[in-house]
Amino acid sequence: MSNNWSVLLPEKIHDVGPESIADFAKFTSVSKNNRNPGELRSRISEFDAIILRHAKLTKKVIENADNLKVIAKHGAGLDNVDIETASRKNIIVCNTPGINSRAVAEHTVTLMMAIRRNLLLADQNVRNGKWSDVQTDWDRFSRSEVQNDVVGLFAFGNVAEEVAKLVTGLGMKCIAYDPYVDDEALPDTVDGVDNKETLFNRSDVVSIHTPLTEETRHSVSSAEFHALGEDGIIINTARGAIIDQNALVSALDQETILGAGLDVLEEEPPSEDHPLFDNERVILTPHLGGLSNEATYNASLRAAENVRSVFEGKFRTQQLIGKHSKKSGHNTLSSP
Repeated sequence: MSNNWSVLLPEKIHDVGPESIADFAKFTSVSKNNRNPGELRSRISEFDAIILRHAKLTKKVIENADNLKVIAKHGAGLDNVDIETASRKNIIVCNTPGINSRAVAEHTVTLMMAIRRNLLLADQNVRNGKWSDVQTDWDRFSRSEVQNDVVGLFAFGNVAEEVAKLVTGLGMKCIAYDPYVDDEALPDTVDGVDNKETLFNRSDVVSIHTPLTEETRHSVSSAEFHALGEDGIIINTARGAIIDQNALVSALDQETILGAGLDVLEEEPPSEDHPLFDNERVILTPHLGGLSNEATYNASLRAAENVRSVFEGKFRTQQLIGKHSKKSGHNTLSSP
């Protein structure tokens, strides 16, 4: 085993992680302009390890990674990594599940509350000199209190569990649909439902927490929005492609649902003419739900610890990480 490893950082992470493995790791950062798959493909063979957040490791990139031993994800989702190709090349893939759960949950509830109280439009009116409009236009600004809402959780993992704690603390009722989690595993404050249709029919707010797979891609579409209803809210802090964007645009334009709070989009970053940009019924944030001081510190440290575990040969091979992942035999490293 080499005494030193070359480690690639395609994106900025907290210094605590790199500093913790500086005894054997030499780091190379990539500028924003050189973060594309073509540039990564031309350089990936230089490195023993990579710690990444959102950078895409496609099949072509990984096929060129002749010296790569480990792909360490700074976060939980692995949809930006071609797991099949990494497994075929015996590259360990690891993530940091649960590290940013509280941060994402807080962002989820923030979006939920902002949509319910129409805060985006209220803020715009004040800034545009329309203070009196907010006071007199009751139909647009007088909304139901959240204590009467039922929050439906589409999948029940680490983030959803934190969301459930927060919303039940506000007096809201909580239900969940997750075909991979038994009802007995749900906390007493959360009732399980048997199918997605029931989840959307019974909920005032649906918050998406499922991973992006072929099964879940565009799994929230027109039927789900009609089931949610004209006072319903959809929140997505998971992955953008879980929602059928065209169906969402139609649901908002036709007032099929009340509004949407989205931290993720199918195309990131979005095009300048994205159809949701001019819609006052949606609040958009740039995939920052997990960016709290605590989460970025801990994710950096855990990702670096995973790299050290592989460097020292202290890893355990198991199935793809997460409650919802199908067994595949891939080489993955689960953080304790």
